[in-house]
Amino acid sequence: MAVRQEDAPLDEELDDVDEDEEPKPSGQKRYITRAGAERLHKELIRLLNEERPKVTAEVSAAAAQGDRSENAEYIYGKKRLREIDRRIRFLQKRLDTATVVVPSEQKDVDRVYFGATVTLEDEDGQKVTYQLVGPDEIDTKGGRISVDSPIGKALLGKRKGEEVTVMRPRGEIDVTIVTIRYV
Repeated sequence: MAVRQEDAPLDEELDDVDEDEEPKPSGQKRYITRAGAERLHKELIRLLNEERPKVTAEVSAAAAQGDRSENAEYIYGKKRLREIDRRIRFLQKRLDTATVVVPSEQKDVDRVYFGATVTLEDEDGQKVTYQLVGPDEIDTKGGRISVDSPIGKALLGKRKGEEVTVMRPRGEIDVTIVTIRYV
């Protein structure tokens, strides 16, 4: 039977692991729109200036109550503090390594690239509009899909009027590119 030599709980040992981090293929850049970078930066500032100080104060108050081993407020507060710190590290790393793209500065507007807003028409005549964004900006209800999604990958490099076959988990679908805009 293996015995751990440290008294730290297992979740503290795993504290440096970024669960949200996706492996990035070597040599491939991670793109983000300016609006997406601003949202991540705003979240980072909120965590640093509001959330973390508030939780730190709560943990200090709970620690002052005495026995920490049975103090649920202290234990929960420390766990929440680790979660906040993990998210802060994740956001800092993402913002440091991402390449910010301004879609309106795209020179080749005849093809679909990162940041494009594309209107598609399916076989039934239904139209839908998506903006191709990075994995940190996905909002399907808001019309933002990842360039790494099946639809995003199928659209990259295509032109207006082209018919594209998309391999989805639910099956194959053919769509036609109606418009391409860079806003």
